[in-house]
Amino acid sequence: MLHKNMSWTIDFYSEDVRLEIAALPTGIRAAYVRLTELLEEFGLDLRMPHSRAMGSGLFELRPRGKEGIARVFYCTMVGRRIVVLHSFVKKTQETPKREIDVARKRQKEVCGS
Repeated sequence: MLHKNMSWTIDFYSEDVRLEIAALPTGIRAAYVRLTELLEEFGLDLRMPHSRAMGSGLFELRPRGKEGIARVFYCTMVGRRIVVLHSFVKKTQETPKREIDVARKRQKEVCGS
């Protein structure tokens, strides 16, 4: 069971990432908004099917809408801060390595891990 704790703050790696999210198809973006509300409330306690740990401090949010599914990568920082690193709409069953590579590169820049 999830335990409610102090809320988390969500920031974006860059303005481009914020715009990427804003450009998601309507249904997927609505799901993203619902998931971020849960993420702000539960932080690292948010689990499948909403969020999944990718290892080494990288996580993915899993929004789904009538238009398909997306993945939104994020990491956490000191002070209950979450940084959204990268997003994309999934076209295949498996997440492409290049999408994870983008997220990991940005994670290293902001989180130093």
